[in-house]
Amino acid sequence: MSSSTAASRLSPVTGATPLSLCAREPHVPADRLVAEMVPPPRFDSVRFATYLPDPNQPSQSEAVRVLADFAAGLGGAPAAGGRRGLFGFGRGKAPRTPAGPRGVYLDGGYGVGKTHLLASLWHATEAEPARKAFGTFVELTNLVGALGFQKTVETLSGHRLLCIDEFELDDPGDTVLVSTLLGRLVDAGVALAATSNTLPGKLGEGRFAAADFLREIQGLSAHFRALRIDGEDYRHRGLPEAPAPFSDEQVTRAAQATDNASLDDFTDLLDHLARVHPSRYGALADGLGAVCLTGVRPVPDQSTALRLVVLADRLYDREVPVLASGLPFDRLFSEEMLKGGYRKKYFRAISRLTALARDAKGLVETD
Repeated sequence: MSSSTAASRLSPVTGATPLSLCAREPHVPADRLVAEMVPPPRFDSVRFATYLPDPNQPSQSEAVRVLADFAAGLGGAPAAGGRRGLFGFGRGKAPRTPAGPRGVYLDGGYGVGKTHLLASLWHATEAEPARKAFGTFVELTNLVGALGFQKTVETLSGHRLLCIDEFELDDPGDTVLVSTLLGRLVDAGVALAATSNTLPGKLGEGRFAAADFLREIQGLSAHFRALRIDGEDYRHRGLPEAPAPFSDEQVTRAAQATDNASLDDFTDLLDHLARVHPSRYGALADGLGAVCLTGVRPVPDQSTALRLVVLADRLYDREVPVLASGLPFDRLFSEEMLKGGYRKKYFRAISRLTALARDAKGLVETD
């Protein structure tokens, strides 16, 4: 049952007609795809100074110092390649290449602030936003899918810094693709910084993955300095308990009473995501005050599940509350999925959707 059908069967509610994600088919220009490769809004204000190192973990303070020095070493000089990219930066006199590795890899467990530090590095690098990029591994592969490999190389070659969060080691094909891309960018003088997940089945998963990362990027390993960031691993706490879902009527009423809220049937939305390139999921969420979903149910297959993971990331980046009826979000993925090679993605999606569901509880009127 579609969201509009669900709404028509409920009691009349005074309020605006909700938006629909299924009615959106954003066409994102290539320059916007790259221009939006910046730290997510929740990391707009982070800086090295706002990172609070654990006094019992000296590696955290050391990481801040090394990254601050790395940012300072990038200076204001253009990338060595000086190639003309999407933003029109032309050839210039080749600058000096900073001494030392042109890449840093932040190696640590869950909850030690790797993304905070990566975003702080982006903010600390003295370059206009159009000359530095920040995105997840998935966003980078989506960019290649949207632009093509060679155009992506040309586009990013004029950058001073590329930050890659959650470099994924569980897809050999994508790993080779991105490693090849990074090799071309290093040749052009682009500095690199990355964090990564861990290969499935590894002992101590979620803690330290430097050896895996450096092996998988093969010839690029000499360009990276690994920074080990110790800290408490919060994974032992398990998945957060998802809030109980609301009724279809409560979700629809909230959508009609909330500015710029969308209202869609969950199955319809999953079908729609298959018709929209994942690189456009951020644009799909543009301007939304909340996402309201009716009839949440388990996702039927892995391809659908991975698309939902990307949407969850984009909504989380933009801090868009998600209100839903049907099953709670911790029952989205099958046991088989949660034990498979992409389980970390699914755990992350559950955690993020659960957080957004908690944010949405205030949208529902209670007696």
